[in-house]
Amino acid sequence: MLVDLQALLLVVGASLAVAAARASRGDIGRAVRAFGPLLSADPHADAARAMPMVRAIERVAHMQTLAVTDRVHTRHPVLAAAARALADCTDPEAYRVYAEETLADRARRHRGGYEFWAAAADAAPAMGLAGTVVGLIAMFANMAAPEAMGGGMALALVTTLYGVAFAHLVALPIARRLERLSLDELAWQRRAFDHLIALAERELRHPPAPRIRAVS
Repeated sequence: MLVDLQALLLVVGASLAVAAARASRGDIGRAVRAFGPLLSADPHADAARAMPMVRAIERVAHMQTLAVTDRVHTRHPVLAAAARALADCTDPEAYRVYAEETLADRARRHRGGYEFWAAAADAAPAMGLAGTVVGLIAMFANMAAPEAMGGGMALALVTTLYGVAFAHLVALPIARRLERLSLDELAWQRRAFDHLIALAERELRHPPAPRIRAVS
C-alpha cells in the first residue's frame, strides 16, 4: 500500500532536479562522487597517519634543507603537494598564501557536494506537496465516480510521505555527514599546514647557523 514507484520517482526525481538547477556542473559531479567518501572516509585515521609525515618533513628540513622535503613519502595527495610546494618555497609568506588557497579551494569543493544534498532535502517536502495537489485534483475530478477517488487520495498522501521521508531519511543525513567529514578533514589539514608554515618561517627567515667543525 505504501509502494508507488511512479510517485517515488516523481518526488525524488523532482527534488534532485531542483538541486541540480541550483548547483554547478562540477558540484553535481562532486555530489555523486561523494558516495565513496560518505561510506569510507575516516578523517581521524587520516590525521593519525598524516601528522607523523609532517614530523618527518620537519626532521628532513632540519637535518638537510627544505629543498629535499619532497622526498618524504606520503600517499595523501594534499600532503604530497604541500611537500613539493615547500621544497620549491623561497618565501614563507608565499607558502602561507598557497596553504590558505589550498584549504579554501578544498572547502569550496566540499561545500558544493554537501549543499547539493541539502538543496535536495529542502526541495523534497515541496515536491511531495506538489504530488499531493496533483492527487487531490485527480480525486476531485472523479467526484462523480466515488469508486475512482481512491487512487487520487492515495497519490495525495503517499507523495507527502515520500517527500518527508526522502528529505529527512536520505538527503539531509547525507548532507550533514558530508559536512561533518569536510570539517574534520579540513581541521587536520589546517593543523598540518600550520606546522609546515612555521617550518618555512623558521628555515627561511631564521636559518640555523652553519656548524663549524673543529680542526684537529
